[in-house]
Amino acid sequence: MTLFDSPAFEGHEGVHAFFDERTGLRSIIAVHSTARGPAAGGCRMWPYATAEEALTDALRLSRAMSYKNAMADLELGGGKAVIIGDSRTQKTPALFEAFGRAVEAVGGRYWTAEDVGVSPEDLTHARKHARYVAGLEGHPAASGDPSPVTAEGVFRGVRLCVRRALNRDLDGVKVAIQGVGHVGGYLAEKLHAAGARLVIADVNQEAVRRIADLTRAEVVAPSAIFDVPADVFAPCALGGAVSLETLARLQVRVIAGAANNQLADAAAGRAVFDRGILYAPDYVINGGGIINVAGEIRALERDEAFDPAWVEAKLERLDQTLAEVLDRAQYERRPTNEVANEIARARISGAAEKKAAA
Repeated sequence: MTLFDSPAFEGHEGVHAFFDERTGLRSIIAVHSTARGPAAGGCRMWPYATAEEALTDALRLSRAMSYKNAMADLELGGGKAVIIGDSRTQKTPALFEAFGRAVEAVGGRYWTAEDVGVSPEDLTHARKHARYVAGLEGHPAASGDPSPVTAEGVFRGVRLCVRRALNRDLDGVKVAIQGVGHVGGYLAEKLHAAGARLVIADVNQEAVRRIADLTRAEVVAPSAIFDVPADVFAPCALGGAVSLETLARLQVRVIAGAANNQLADAAAGRAVFDRGILYAPDYVINGGGIINVAGEIRALERDEAFDPAWVEAKLERLDQTLAEVLDRAQYERRPTNEVANEIARARISGAAEKKAAA
């Protein structure tokens, strides 16, 4: 399979591979679209088994960022970076400085921020060599870790879906959360504060213990989270959690979580619909983090201080967008992911046409 034959390629504008022998950096930066503005999306550090696996992840995540930024009504396109390596053992300041040089080499067509395995502290090293780094701390335009804002957006989305599917608020609702890292952990705390009953699972036992202590959540093995009878399944780990195989095990009315690319494929989305489960399209519900990052990019480009009110207004609009997707899907009797894809593609193509005409 060549790059252009990959099912995940879908018209990417650019795919950049970077290698630095001294630091061991092996990174891919994928730019899906700049129709709405410079591409923006986080950097993920993960011990991919093969370079092909890393490329596929970068392409899928980059495309999802185009859709996410369009649905969040941001003047940003979609991009994503991945670093091949174990974030627990292979991080060094020099590696992230090399990554910063890679970002700078893309020439402003891509802004990076945090994703799985990468922290604001890591990106301070990248920022030494690249202007196009956001999600930082310590300067007037800084937005800080976007995870809490991502969790806030997901929390609002879960609440909306529960109201639609169950006609109730979150008090007493049972939520099974797969992954309680940065975003999943914050989400668990918000759901607990709203009165939800939680069942959690994560491969990181320290994270599980911390969240269980804070929220009195029941803990199950990672492989057992799909078998928990609950009202809501919240995938907050890596992508592909909802497949035909795992869907057969789920006993829920709502799927709404923070993970990117939650559906393994289009068939899974159709099967979710056929089973009568309400699905919140991932790149709609989890757009809070990139909204926060966009606020920082906006402030940096204008040489202004970060504006939390701008972010809050975008979060409110994001909730309205999710409601619009759910309304249209119900009216047309179609899967929510198909409806969201159509809206996102229309927004991107519309921007591309305006850009070409200009």
